[in-house]
Amino acid sequence: MRTSLNVPDEMLAEFDRTWQAEGLDSRSRALREAIQEYVESHHRLERARGRVAATIVFDYVHEEVIEDLHEIQHEFQSEIDTTCHVHHGEWCLETVFCHGPADEIRSLVYRLKDFDAVGRVSVTLLRSDEQR
Repeated sequence: MRTSLNVPDEMLAEFDRTWQAEGLDSRSRALREAIQEYVESHHRLERARGRVAATIVFDYVHEEVIEDLHEIQHEFQSEIDTTCHVHHGEWCLETVFCHGPADEIRSLVYRLKDFDAVGRVSVTLLRSDEQR
C-alpha cells in the first residue's frame, strides 16, 4: 500500500541518515520496522496486568506545558514514586519512576502523550504481575 506523510525536512533527513547507516536497503523498509517497533511497544503496555513498575521518559517544551504536567503529577501522586528533571534550553527531559495498577500507569502514559508540547514518551515496564 502506498501512503504519504507530512514529516519535517530535518526529521526526514535524520531518518534517512539513520537507516542508511544501519545498512537497510530502503526508506520503506526502515519505516516498516519503525512502525512495527511502535506497535509492539503499544501492545506491551496494553497487555500489562496487575501491578507494574515502570519508568516513563519524556521531553517537552517547558513554558508551554509545565503547569499541566504539575497537575498530572498531582493527579497520579499515588503511582509516581519520584521524578528526575533536567533542562536543555527551552526543552526539558523528565524521567518518572512509578508503580501501581497497570490501568493507572497506562492512563498516565496516554495523558502525557496527549500534549503537543511533549516531544516523545518512552515507557519501560520493569515488572508486571502478569501479562497476557
